[in-house]
Amino acid sequence: MLETKNLTIRFGGHVAVDSVSCAFQPGTLTAIVGPNGAGKTTYFNLISGQLPASSGEVWLDGEDLTKLPAPVRTRRGLGRAFQLTQLFAHLTVLENVRLAVQARHGKGLHMLSVWLSHKELIAEAHAILDRVRLASRADDLAASLPHGDQRKLEVAMLIALDPKVYLFDEPTAGMSVDEVPVVLDLIRALKAEKKHTLLLVEHKMDVVRELADRIIVLHQGKLVADGDPATVIASPIVQEAYLGVAA
Repeated sequence: MLETKNLTIRFGGHVAVDSVSCAFQPGTLTAIVGPNGAGKTTYFNLISGQLPASSGEVWLDGEDLTKLPAPVRTRRGLGRAFQLTQLFAHLTVLENVRLAVQARHGKGLHMLSVWLSHKELIAEAHAILDRVRLASRADDLAASLPHGDQRKLEVAMLIALDPKVYLFDEPTAGMSVDEVPVVLDLIRALKAEKKHTLLLVEHKMDVVRELADRIIVLHQGKLVADGDPATVIASPIVQEAYLGVAA
Protein backbone atom coordinates (compact mmCIF):
# COMPACT_ATOMS: atom_id res chain seq x y z
CA MET A 1 0.00 0.00 0.00
CA LEU A 2 1.11 3.53 -0.83
CA GLU A 3 0.13 6.22 1.64
CA THR A 4 0.74 9.94 2.03
CA LYS A 5 0.23 11.51 5.43
CA ASN A 6 -0.35 15.27 5.65
CA LEU A 7 1.97 15.70 2.67
CA THR A 8 2.80 19.37 2.16
CA ILE A 9 5.18 21.53 0.16
CA ARG A 10 5.60 25.29 0.31
CA PHE A 11 7.33 27.55 -2.18
CA GLY A 12 7.85 30.73 -0.22
CA GLY A 13 4.37 31.79 0.86
CA HIS A 14 2.62 29.52 -1.64
CA VAL A 15 1.39 26.12 -0.45
CA ALA A 16 1.37 23.97 -3.60
CA VAL A 17 0.28 20.75 -1.87
CA ASP A 18 -1.55 21.29 1.40
CA SER A 19 -1.62 18.45 3.95
CA VAL A 20 -2.83 15.71 1.60
CA SER A 21 -3.51 12.37 3.31
CA CYS A 22 -4.50 9.48 1.07
CA ALA A 23 -3.94 5.72 0.82
CA PHE A 24 -3.81 3.71 -2.40
CA GLN A 25 -4.33 -0.05 -2.54
CA PRO A 26 -2.77 -2.66 -4.86
CA GLY A 27 -4.98 -3.74 -7.73
CA THR A 28 -6.64 -0.33 -8.07
CA LEU A 29 -6.30 2.63 -10.43
CA THR A 30 -6.86 6.06 -8.93
CA ALA A 31 -7.23 9.09 -11.19
CA ILE A 32 -6.04 12.42 -9.80
CA VAL A 33 -7.85 15.34 -11.37
CA GLY A 34 -8.18 19.06 -10.86
CA PRO A 35 -7.74 22.35 -12.70
CA ASN A 36 -4.35 23.57 -13.93
CA GLY A 37 -2.18 24.55 -10.98
CA ALA A 38 -4.11 22.36 -8.56
CA GLY A 39 -0.95 20.56 -7.42
CA LYS A 40 -1.37 17.23 -9.20
CA THR A 41 2.12 16.94 -10.73
CA THR A 42 3.66 18.43 -7.59
CA TYR A 43 1.92 15.73 -5.55
CA PHE A 44 3.49 13.12 -7.85
CA ASN A 45 6.88 14.80 -7.45
CA LEU A 46 6.57 14.56 -3.67
CA ILE A 47 5.63 10.88 -3.83
CA SER A 48 8.42 9.92 -6.23
CA GLY A 49 11.06 12.09 -4.54
CA GLN A 50 11.70 14.68 -7.25
CA LEU A 51 10.78 17.30 -4.63
CA PRO A 52 11.40 17.19 -0.85
CA ALA A 53 8.32 17.64 1.30
CA SER A 54 8.10 20.65 3.60
CA SER A 55 6.21 18.38 6.00
CA GLY A 56 4.28 15.14 6.01
CA GLU A 57 5.27 11.61 5.04
CA VAL A 58 5.27 9.08 2.18
CA TRP A 59 4.93 5.39 3.09
CA LEU A 60 5.11 2.25 0.95
CA ASP A 61 4.42 -1.19 2.37
CA GLY A 62 5.02 0.04 5.90
CA GLU A 63 8.33 1.78 5.11
CA ASP A 64 8.77 5.54 5.53
CA LEU A 65 10.25 6.83 2.25
CA THR A 66 10.01 10.52 3.12
CA LYS A 67 13.74 11.18 3.50
CA LEU A 68 14.87 8.89 0.69
CA PRO A 69 16.04 10.32 -2.67
CA ALA A 70 14.22 9.52 -5.91
CA PRO A 71 16.59 6.72 -7.11
CA VAL A 72 16.20 4.85 -3.83
CA ARG A 73 12.42 5.21 -3.97
CA THR A 74 12.52 3.73 -7.47
CA ARG A 75 14.40 0.71 -6.13
CA ARG A 76 11.80 0.39 -3.37
CA GLY A 77 9.09 0.11 -6.01
CA LEU A 78 7.90 3.56 -7.11
CA GLY A 79 7.80 3.87 -10.91
CA ARG A 80 7.21 7.27 -12.53
CA ALA A 81 6.33 8.35 -16.07
CA PHE A 82 6.57 12.08 -16.65
CA GLN A 83 4.59 14.67 -18.61
CA LEU A 84 7.75 15.22 -20.66
CA THR A 85 9.49 12.05 -21.77
CA GLN A 86 12.64 11.07 -19.88
CA LEU A 87 14.71 8.89 -22.23
CA PHE A 88 18.34 8.17 -23.09
CA ALA A 89 18.02 10.04 -26.36
CA HIS A 90 21.30 8.88 -27.95
CA LEU A 91 20.83 5.19 -27.16
CA THR A 92 18.68 2.86 -29.22
CA VAL A 93 15.15 1.91 -28.29
CA LEU A 94 16.33 -1.56 -27.28
CA GLU A 95 19.20 -0.16 -25.19
CA ASN A 96 16.80 2.09 -23.27
CA VAL A 97 14.61 -0.85 -22.26
CA ARG A 98 17.59 -3.13 -21.75
CA LEU A 99 19.07 -0.75 -19.19
CA ALA A 100 15.80 -0.72 -17.27
CA VAL A 101 15.69 -4.54 -17.31
CA GLN A 102 19.31 -4.60 -16.21
CA ALA A 103 18.61 -2.22 -13.32
CA ARG A 104 15.72 -4.37 -12.07
CA HIS A 105 17.92 -7.47 -12.08
CA GLY A 106 20.65 -5.58 -10.18
CA LYS A 107 23.26 -5.91 -12.91
CA GLY A 108 25.29 -2.71 -13.08
CA LEU A 109 26.59 -1.23 -16.29
CA HIS A 110 30.32 -1.93 -16.66
CA MET A 111 32.69 -1.22 -19.52
CA LEU A 112 33.67 -4.90 -19.62
CA SER A 113 30.11 -6.18 -19.48
CA VAL A 114 29.44 -8.46 -22.42
CA TRP A 115 25.75 -8.20 -23.15
CA LEU A 116 25.65 -11.34 -25.24
CA SER A 117 26.25 -13.24 -21.99
CA HIS A 118 22.93 -11.86 -20.72
CA LYS A 119 20.72 -13.20 -23.48
CA GLU A 120 17.81 -13.69 -21.13
CA LEU A 121 17.78 -9.99 -20.27
CA ILE A 122 17.94 -8.98 -23.93
CA ALA A 123 15.09 -11.37 -24.67
CA GLU A 124 13.05 -9.79 -21.91
CA ALA A 125 13.70 -6.32 -23.35
CA HIS A 126 12.59 -7.51 -26.81
CA ALA A 127 9.41 -8.99 -25.32
CA ILE A 128 8.55 -5.67 -23.67
CA LEU A 129 9.13 -3.80 -26.94
CA ASP A 130 6.79 -6.22 -28.65
CA ARG A 131 4.22 -5.57 -25.95
CA VAL A 132 4.29 -1.80 -26.61
CA ARG A 133 4.44 -2.28 -30.39
CA LEU A 134 7.96 -0.92 -30.81
CA ALA A 135 9.69 -4.13 -31.85
CA SER A 136 10.25 -2.85 -35.39
CA ARG A 137 12.10 0.19 -34.05
CA ALA A 138 14.41 -1.62 -31.62
CA ASP A 139 17.59 -0.43 -33.37
CA ASP A 140 16.47 3.18 -33.89
CA LEU A 141 17.82 5.95 -31.67
CA ALA A 142 15.31 7.09 -29.07
CA ALA A 143 15.80 10.68 -30.27
CA SER A 144 14.60 9.72 -33.74
CA LEU A 145 11.21 8.48 -32.57
CA PRO A 146 8.07 10.56 -33.08
CA HIS A 147 6.49 11.86 -29.89
CA GLY A 148 3.91 9.09 -29.61
CA ASP A 149 6.54 6.37 -29.86
CA GLN A 150 8.68 8.15 -27.27
CA ARG A 151 5.74 8.01 -24.89
CA LYS A 152 5.35 4.29 -25.56
CA LEU A 153 9.09 3.78 -24.98
CA GLU A 154 8.87 5.50 -21.60
CA VAL A 155 6.03 3.19 -20.61
CA ALA A 156 8.12 0.24 -21.81
CA MET A 157 10.99 1.31 -19.54
CA LEU A 158 8.57 1.63 -16.64
CA ILE A 159 7.20 -1.87 -17.30
CA ALA A 160 10.78 -3.17 -17.44
CA LEU A 161 11.36 -1.91 -13.89
CA ASP A 162 8.23 -3.80 -12.70
CA PRO A 163 7.46 -1.36 -9.87
CA LYS A 164 4.88 -1.88 -7.16
CA VAL A 165 3.42 1.57 -7.90
CA TYR A 166 2.95 3.14 -11.34
CA LEU A 167 2.67 6.93 -11.46
CA PHE A 168 1.39 8.06 -14.87
CA ASP A 169 1.43 11.83 -15.40
CA GLU A 170 -0.76 12.57 -18.45
CA PRO A 171 0.53 9.54 -20.38
CA THR A 172 -1.42 10.40 -23.54
CA ALA A 173 -0.41 14.08 -23.69
CA GLY A 174 0.59 15.14 -27.20
CA MET A 175 -0.30 11.78 -28.75
CA SER A 176 -2.36 11.42 -31.90
CA VAL A 177 -5.79 9.80 -31.81
CA ASP A 178 -4.33 6.65 -33.37
CA GLU A 179 -1.54 6.38 -30.78
CA VAL A 180 -3.60 6.85 -27.61
CA PRO A 181 -5.24 3.37 -27.57
CA VAL A 182 -1.85 1.61 -27.38
CA VAL A 183 -0.90 3.36 -24.13
CA LEU A 184 -4.38 2.97 -22.67
CA ASP A 185 -4.31 -0.74 -23.48
CA LEU A 186 -1.02 -1.05 -21.62
CA ILE A 187 -2.48 0.67 -18.57
CA ARG A 188 -5.58 -1.57 -18.74
CA ALA A 189 -3.35 -4.65 -18.85
CA LEU A 190 -1.36 -3.50 -15.81
CA LYS A 191 -4.60 -2.84 -13.94
CA ALA A 192 -5.93 -6.28 -14.89
CA GLU A 193 -2.93 -7.96 -13.25
CA LYS A 194 -4.38 -6.81 -9.89
CA LYS A 195 -0.96 -6.61 -8.22
CA HIS A 196 0.10 -3.03 -8.93
CA THR A 197 -1.05 0.28 -7.49
CA LEU A 198 -1.73 2.71 -10.33
CA LEU A 199 -2.06 6.48 -10.05
CA LEU A 200 -3.02 8.51 -13.11
CA VAL A 201 -3.05 12.26 -13.67
CA GLU A 202 -5.25 12.84 -16.70
CA HIS A 203 -7.31 15.72 -18.10
CA LYS A 204 -9.35 13.63 -20.54
CA MET A 205 -12.47 12.78 -18.57
CA ASP A 206 -13.49 9.99 -20.95
CA VAL A 207 -10.20 8.24 -20.12
CA VAL A 208 -10.76 8.82 -16.40
CA ARG A 209 -14.30 7.42 -16.53
CA GLU A 210 -13.17 4.30 -18.36
CA LEU A 211 -10.04 3.43 -16.38
CA ALA A 212 -10.45 4.71 -12.85
CA ASP A 213 -11.79 2.75 -9.89
CA ARG A 214 -11.56 5.92 -7.85
CA ILE A 215 -11.06 9.65 -8.37
CA ILE A 216 -9.44 12.12 -6.03
CA VAL A 217 -9.65 15.83 -6.74
CA LEU A 218 -7.03 18.41 -5.86
CA HIS A 219 -7.89 22.12 -5.86
CA GLN A 220 -5.44 24.80 -4.76
CA GLY A 221 -3.28 22.05 -3.28
CA LYS A 222 -6.03 20.58 -1.12
CA LEU A 223 -7.80 17.23 -1.39
CA VAL A 224 -11.42 18.28 -1.97
CA ALA A 225 -13.12 15.09 -3.18
CA ASP A 226 -12.46 11.34 -3.05
CA GLY A 227 -14.69 8.50 -4.21
CA ASP A 228 -16.02 6.43 -7.08
CA PRO A 229 -15.93 8.14 -10.51
CA ALA A 230 -19.68 8.69 -10.96
CA THR A 231 -20.12 10.27 -7.53
CA VAL A 232 -17.04 12.47 -7.70
CA ILE A 233 -17.67 13.73 -11.24
CA ALA A 234 -21.26 14.63 -10.30
CA SER A 235 -20.31 16.45 -7.09
CA PRO A 236 -20.84 20.25 -7.04
CA ILE A 237 -17.25 20.99 -6.03
CA VAL A 238 -15.90 19.09 -9.05
CA GLN A 239 -18.44 20.62 -11.41
CA GLU A 240 -17.30 24.07 -10.30
CA ALA A 241 -13.58 23.61 -9.62
CA TYR A 242 -12.69 21.19 -12.42
CA LEU A 243 -15.36 21.37 -15.09
CA GLY A 244 -16.01 25.10 -14.72
CA VAL A 245 -19.71 24.68 -14.05
CA ALA A 246 -21.29 26.88 -11.39
CA ALA A 247 -22.54 24.90 -8.41
